[in-house]
Amino acid sequence: MHIKLKNKLIYFYNYKIKCSIGKNGLSSKKKEGDLKTPKGKYKFNFLLYRKDRIKKIQCKLKKITIKQNMGWCDDPRSIYYNKLIKFPFKKSAEKLFLKKNVYDLILVINFNTKPVVKNKGSAIFLHLADKKFKPTKGCIGIKKKSFIKILPLINKKTKIIIY
Repeated sequence: MHIKLKNKLIYFYNYKIKCSIGKNGLSSKKKEGDLKTPKGKYKFNFLLYRKDRIKKIQCKLKKITIKQNMGWCDDPRSIYYNKLIKFPFKKSAEKLFLKKNVYDLILVINFNTKPVVKNKGSAIFLHLADKKFKPTKGCIGIKKKSFIKILPLINKKTKIIIY
C-alpha cells in the first residue's frame, strides 16, 4: 500500500491525514531553495528520531537516533550535498536536533539521492507539522499522533506519491 498526497491531504490505508507542504506548493521541477514540494513517486530511505522525546517507536525501516551534532547538507557546492552530516561542518547545513518538535520524527524521502544532482533540492522529509500546519521549505508535515499511527505500516516497499 502506498501513501498518496493530494490537496494537502495524505491518504494511507483507512487514514486521511491533513498535512503541510512547501510554501510555494508542488513542482515537477524542484530546485534548491524554491520552497516547493517535489511531485513524483518516492521511497523512504530511513527514519531519524529523537530518542529523548520519542520513547517507544515501531518502525520497519532502518532507525537512526538524532544526536546534537547531526545535520543535513543543503549546500550544492559540497560533496555532502543532500546527505546526513555531523557538525562542525564548513558548508551550509540544516540542524536536525532542534528545540521545536518538528524534527522529533523524520522519514527521509529518497528525492535526489541516487544520483545526487546539484541544485535539484535536498532534505525532503516527512516530519512533524507545527500546530498551525505552517508551510514548509519543501518537506511534508503531519501531526505526531498521525505519524505514530502510520509509521508501523510503512516498509521498504512503501512509496509516497505526490501529485
